[in-house]
Amino acid sequence: MKRSLSILFLFLTIFSCKVRETPEFVSVDTITVKQADIRTITLSANAHFKNPNDIGGTLKSDGISVLVNDIELGSLKTDAFEVPAKANFSMPLEVTLSTEAIVKKDKGGLLGGVLNSIVSKSIKVQYKGNITYKALGFSYDYPLDIVQDVKIKW
Repeated sequence: MKRSLSILFLFLTIFSCKVRETPEFVSVDTITVKQADIRTITLSANAHFKNPNDIGGTLKSDGISVLVNDIELGSLKTDAFEVPAKANFSMPLEVTLSTEAIVKKDKGGLLGGVLNSIVSKSIKVQYKGNITYKALGFSYDYPLDIVQDVKIKW
């Protein structure tokens, strides 16, 4: 009898939890320059989500390409981010780019445009890739393609 009640309780617990929905991707904050100096530029944004599920999971962003004025300068990679149950939450998307990479990635004269943008204190930044949600053995990709003009304060 005790075993039957335990199994019944287990099934009720499993089937009463809402886990069939993926968290809803809401938006991405404006990309901002967190820090800029002669050697590096640190860009920051937050991806906002709503999780209607009774359980959490993890989000991870491996290989989100970061393009500055249409030149890929690096990629954004985060540690696994724990998704809270039944909550609104934000996942940080921060990347530090080397200004030296701008010089190395010169393709057909684009360097002048990028350097001009840096001198004029404005650059076009694009985050492009996927954020992956994992929970209870399944995963779901959220495509990310954000383009914004960002002001640099030296």
